[in-house]
Amino acid sequence: MPIPDDVTGHEIDKDVQQELQSLPKGLAEDVAKNLVMVANLLDEDPEQAYAYSRVALRLASRVAAVREAAGFAAYATQKYSEALAEFRAARRMTGSVELWPVMADCERGLGRPEKALDMAGGPEVAKLDKAGQVEMRLVAAGARRDMGQIDAAIVTLQSPELASNSVQPWTARLRYAYADALLAAGREDEAREWFAKAIESDKDGSTDASDRLAELDGVEFVDALDEDGADALPESSDSDVAVVQSDVDDEGDEGDDDDVDGAGDGKV
Repeated sequence: MPIPDDVTGHEIDKDVQQELQSLPKGLAEDVAKNLVMVANLLDEDPEQAYAYSRVALRLASRVAAVREAAGFAAYATQKYSEALAEFRAARRMTGSVELWPVMADCERGLGRPEKALDMAGGPEVAKLDKAGQVEMRLVAAGARRDMGQIDAAIVTLQSPELASNSVQPWTARLRYAYADALLAAGREDEAREWFAKAIESDKDGSTDASDRLAELDGVEFVDALDEDGADALPESSDSDVAVVQSDVDDEGDEGDDDDVDGAGDGKV
């Protein structure tokens, strides 16, 4: 896989650089460059990110940071069984529980929401930091919805973090999930209120809460250009136009040699 000349490998976190020190210098540099490419492409081109992660994995499969990066690349491309295997391997190597929520979400994608709920009630959750606990709550609510338990999903999301006026990195997603669950339950007025709250806290546009609120308010979505290619401008300057922006059970599954839990086939 080609690596741009301006990618040096030094862009990765210092903790990852320290992990790579166990490798020969030249190999460590190659792995680092591939990990940089994974990070750079994960959002905009997940398939390419996945390809780079496979290169890094071939070069250094016994480095936890490599297994974690490979897991997130597989997760981004909906290869949930593979992602779970990599996350499990990384967790075995480090002993950390920080990947617990995303592992539970992989279980959802594999069609096992009950397993995700079991994980949400596990002792590992108490060891997560606040961000991890909120993420676990989001996964648990998603699992409830997978099972058709909309009211239970709403209750799951009700928490001090949801009620807080303090804006944290997870606030917009938590409010958005709550609004979406309310809407699914037919509680449109409450959903509108919480989509608006999500917008207030969504400074980096991580959700489409503004579009969802516009839909609830009856704002039409139009193309920026009409069929002839001319600008589709409103006749009145007062018109509002919105433009569309757009686990595998431990038994019976095959996994990587470094995956002690033996993740197998599936998808989220």
